[in-house]
Amino acid sequence: MSWHTASELRATLARFEVRAMPTAGRRHAAVAVAVTEAGHGAQVPGMPEQSAWSDAPALLLTRRASDLRAHAGQWAMPGGRIDDGESPEQAALRELREEVGLALTPDALLGRLDDYATRSGYVITPVVVWAGAARDVVPNAGEVASIHRIPLQELLRPDAPLLNHVKGAEHPVLRMPVGERWIAAPTAAFIYQFREWCLLGRDTRVAHFDQPVFAWK
Repeated sequence: MSWHTASELRATLARFEVRAMPTAGRRHAAVAVAVTEAGHGAQVPGMPEQSAWSDAPALLLTRRASDLRAHAGQWAMPGGRIDDGESPEQAALRELREEVGLALTPDALLGRLDDYATRSGYVITPVVVWAGAARDVVPNAGEVASIHRIPLQELLRPDAPLLNHVKGAEHPVLRMPVGERWIAAPTAAFIYQFREWCLLGRDTRVAHFDQPVFAWK
């Protein structure tokens, strides 16, 4: 990995040339790409017990509640629509607090990755934050079914990423394997770009990758 501390990761992201997208005609949202410690989250089938990872670095992910109107049960990062007058950074911190009870101050902000436009009409801005141990996170039952910590080592699997074509899509659909399961774009796009730039130092773009058909609405 190309960093070991929050300041090093911030410096790595400062060198990244972020590609933003116009939001005219689309809804603008932000997600928090939260770097935390493994060892404290819900189990993912096919992965070692969380305690086996000790304090290894990880990304904080959620499974959306099953009764949500849109994208129920899907893997996600804490995030949502940006309110009037908010910056993407402010929205990402607010959504972390609202969805998983994690209150971070602005000095936890590390940088951004590329915007991603979804089939459902959003432009999503991923904001990378340093969440520390984050041992007291609690899912907001109205939005989040479970909280997971995916060790960064899991992102370096040789079978990642998974690419396949679906009817009606010009570009491949991007998925990232996790344990015995997989995570689809757009969340997979943020994970993959984080892996490529922050862990491997490779300038990789992801905005062209498509989503599975179930995520088009």
